[in-house]
Amino acid sequence: MTQQSAFAAPGTTTPHSAAKPGTDSAPTDRPRIALVGVHGFGERHLANLARLEAAGAVELVAVADPHPPQEGTLGASVAVFTTLEQLLASGTAPDVVILATPIQTHAPLALTALAAGADVYVEKPPVASMAQFQEVLDAANASGKLVQVGFQSLGSLALPAIRESIASGEIGDVLGLSAQGMWLRTKGYFQRSRWAGKRSLDGTDVVDGVATNALAHAVATGLHLAGAHTVADVASVETDLYRANDTQSDDTSVIRVRTAAGQTLLCGLTLCAPEQQNPSVTVHGTQGDIMFFYTEDEVVTTTAAGERRETFGRTDLLENLLDARSTGAPLLCSLPDTGAFTSVLEAIRTAPDPQEIPAAHLTWEGAGDDAHPVVNGIPELIERAAKAQATFAELGVPWARSVPPVQTFDLAGGPVAEYQDGSHIRAVSSPRPYLHPVRTLSGTVVTDHQPLDHVWHLGVGVALQDVDGVNFWGGRTYTRAAGEYVWRPDHGTIVRTDQTQGGTAVEQSPAGGRLAESLSWNGPDGAPVLTEQRTWTWALAGSSAWRLSLDFALSPAGDNPVSLGSPGSNGRHQGGYGGFFWRLPECSGAAVWTPSGTGEAAVHGSVTPWLAWSGRFSSETDDGGTLAEPAGGGTATLVFVAAADSTDPWFVRVDGYPGVGQSLAWDAPVIAQPGTPVRRSVTVFIADGILGTEDIETLIKTQGDNS
Repeated sequence: MTQQSAFAAPGTTTPHSAAKPGTDSAPTDRPRIALVGVHGFGERHLANLARLEAAGAVELVAVADPHPPQEGTLGASVAVFTTLEQLLASGTAPDVVILATPIQTHAPLALTALAAGADVYVEKPPVASMAQFQEVLDAANASGKLVQVGFQSLGSLALPAIRESIASGEIGDVLGLSAQGMWLRTKGYFQRSRWAGKRSLDGTDVVDGVATNALAHAVATGLHLAGAHTVADVASVETDLYRANDTQSDDTSVIRVRTAAGQTLLCGLTLCAPEQQNPSVTVHGTQGDIMFFYTEDEVVTTTAAGERRETFGRTDLLENLLDARSTGAPLLCSLPDTGAFTSVLEAIRTAPDPQEIPAAHLTWEGAGDDAHPVVNGIPELIERAAKAQATFAELGVPWARSVPPVQTFDLAGGPVAEYQDGSHIRAVSSPRPYLHPVRTLSGTVVTDHQPLDHVWHLGVGVALQDVDGVNFWGGRTYTRAAGEYVWRPDHGTIVRTDQTQGGTAVEQSPAGGRLAESLSWNGPDGAPVLTEQRTWTWALAGSSAWRLSLDFALSPAGDNPVSLGSPGSNGRHQGGYGGFFWRLPECSGAAVWTPSGTGEAAVHGSVTPWLAWSGRFSSETDDGGTLAEPAGGGTATLVFVAAADSTDPWFVRVDGYPGVGQSLAWDAPVIAQPGTPVRRSVTVFIADGILGTEDIETLIKTQGDNS
């Protein structure tokens, strides 16, 4: 008989113990405990019960398991049964029933125990669906009995300390939360039982998986710190589920939860890490972070004042349940307070099956039952997802599901650029439209978006850090008063206006195309600050190159002038970025030059007719930043051509990160007057291979003659 079926079905066989129920010991006031499931995590419960029994706090009266424990494991007075139904039918009347059984048995066994008048301690996850959650909750309310859920991390004394630290303002305003879990699990782990790695079994929901079982504590602890306890505390759950193992369930996933109070929790979890790491939940603040390693009850607080490490104790959840029975103390993890977690489980249960990660992106280690897959670059990808509050799909990870762009720019029978509207970008990265990926004609990707070093860098587009005090660049804001970058609630959003009002017009042919759009630059309160007319044009520029041109005009949305500034105009030396900006991907052998200088120091801040960047580019992330060729990697040259009358300096970064822009406000703000838009234009040639100066000047002249 399988473990799965034995726990769920009633039985009539006699107890394995020689002790007779009801005659095993003298009457006692100690709570009578029955444990269902003595193997696996049930062994930890046996050890804990032995500790509590030795202290005179409880009495273990019976256990139930289709596979009885070894002789000598239990005291002679403990009755042993095959099922909970047998245990209850025998006359044993436990005060508390502990359920350490397969996931799909939790709800039916909890209902049975509640109907028998017992309080319940159930291991996580408490149920396998939202319908089961409501059924067990209704039964608990009707019976007046308690249900504690075994998320042990919620007994940590670190949690109230973290809440106190947040309330004190030690880390400033909360920007969001992330839960990161990187474990490795072998083939043997998924072969330990019939239900392991299953979303369903014999038509019954199981919902095993990295977020619902193996690393469920990361999700539950993150939800707790985000203030999401009940079903009503959750506004939305988004899932991005994948698997490297030959299972039904997910083993590498991102879960994004938005709470009713406006917080965002991003959970990046995998069972396919190169090495086991302690999982953590981080509260990200404007003045620091609090990282909670919940398996160790360790808290690391990082602020400008330095790093502080503290280790806390933990309240045992069974002892908390016993205290609640005797004194009315609140449960630390009551069933109603796992409603938020059950909302996550339900979203996973009803999501499409996890997508398989192709073998090309995996490395298998070990042999036999000890073999386990490693998703290439997964630690960096999870860190990037957490920092950007983005899913793997939104990051453009090559093995992830594709997010369809709003528009593609096509040339020579294929896409050379994809237009993203920015609607998935987190608020503090200043959501805005951008192009990514941009490719050469042979397919080399020459843009990046949401990179780990600056997750607010978004491909190719227009962004400014100071528009009358509103940040349309993303990230921290450099202010003259502070003399440094500071987090402020000043982030704006650039959105396309309604297409029925002429917001976007697209013209495209095999030889090129044009996209004209109207945009609104809205402040944090949603009120328009600027209006923009933006036009993209693209065309072939020979057999191995193409031309991308951007023209934009910025006008005040109201009747008053609007100041367009940058960190440079606010006092940061050589920091005048803003306006047109192109974020490049990782590039080896990078060379950057203009007609009058070579190297970052020589070209940064210069005003020249053109600027070139060449090198060997890596494509979209597979190991946290690169993907081996030929899938999107190769040599390329980008030539940035200024408008004939431009006096805007080039903004160039090579060493810190790869990026090129034209500074609209290098060291002084530009004022947009009503009726007099601020206009800028730039053209970029995207060429395969490495071009020299003579090649570049010929290309510019030839295309200028043909335009």
